[in-house]
Amino acid sequence: MMRFTTLIKHPADWMTGGQEEHGAVLTSRIRFARNLRRHPFPGWATRDQRAAALEMMRPAVEALPAMKDAFSQELCDLSSVQKQVLVERHLISREHAARSDGSAAVIERRQSFSLMLNEEDHLRMQAIRPGLQLAAAYASLSELDAGLETQLEFAFDPTLGYLTTCPTNLGTGLRASAMLHLPALVLSDQIGQVLQAVNKIGLAVRGLYGEGTESLGNLYQISNQSTLGESEETIIRRLERVISQVALHERNARAKLLEDDPSMVADKIGRAYGVLRHAHIIDSKEALNHLSLLRLGGNLGFFPAGTATLCDTLLMDIQPAHLQLHAGRKLSAEERDTIRAEIVRSRLQTLPTPDNSSNNNNGENLSEPITPGDA
Repeated sequence: MMRFTTLIKHPADWMTGGQEEHGAVLTSRIRFARNLRRHPFPGWATRDQRAAALEMMRPAVEALPAMKDAFSQELCDLSSVQKQVLVERHLISREHAARSDGSAAVIERRQSFSLMLNEEDHLRMQAIRPGLQLAAAYASLSELDAGLETQLEFAFDPTLGYLTTCPTNLGTGLRASAMLHLPALVLSDQIGQVLQAVNKIGLAVRGLYGEGTESLGNLYQISNQSTLGESEETIIRRLERVISQVALHERNARAKLLEDDPSMVADKIGRAYGVLRHAHIIDSKEALNHLSLLRLGGNLGFFPAGTATLCDTLLMDIQPAHLQLHAGRKLSAEERDTIRAEIVRSRLQTLPTPDNSSNNNNGENLSEPITPGDA
């Protein structure tokens, strides 16, 4: 089995994957919730019952072909910093990180699949892919799920579907989401109406780390809310249509900003570049917001190809737990701000000053609003 240090040594495949033309959709994620039949759900189970469920699930998960040479560890054997690193990489939830005895994480070596054992449900499995690839992520996770169903008996009702701890996951047990980078909608004050339209058609909008978290660096998660009474394919098709539409709004907002106020765009990107290249102390929030503008500059052609990917890797590496892992010790907030600035300066050392001379407006007019009919 893979060691923790090996797992986090390299960026995940989905962090360095292909960038679509406008780079608004960072990642697509599919998650299934499953529970074992005739076993109490984790929240109601005793320690011994959770241990028995784990003993049954873990070998079945580790034996899957996709999990060959995977990272597999009980949470009680990980430090709080190691668990937080996995949260920052979106490989386990904050709720899972708070657990210890009787819970485990099994993560595929390229971090495309991760499985939480004894979180809120017995099994929370996810597939994550770069860009807008919900259908591909779903197909790969379905294969994994089918492999597990030959080894484990899941709690399933012919009428209700898969039985889950939270009623919102009942039915398919599916949660599909995409992470979007929407700086132009924020800069042009359109983000409120776009997100309101998304909410109106029954989709959830959350911050960087899911439920209950704020949007940092102009990053938003959009996901389905209901799982009962609809097929997985229907849920995914609707979500893909809406996400494509939000991405189109973002692309058009970028083109409109460049056309209407190119000096403001150049100023925002230039200031972000200046701060990141020269700051010696920078907190997480400020760094994420400046990196968001640098990433926008990369997408708009102000910087060389590959700048957006560099920003995506930095977004992860400057998170608090990653910094402490990098330093090999617990850091105070002040120390983190200093080391964060040092890492950013070092990584951006060869990035040339922004060049906006070649930017043209290739966008269309703003598209029609998102409506329930469109979805």
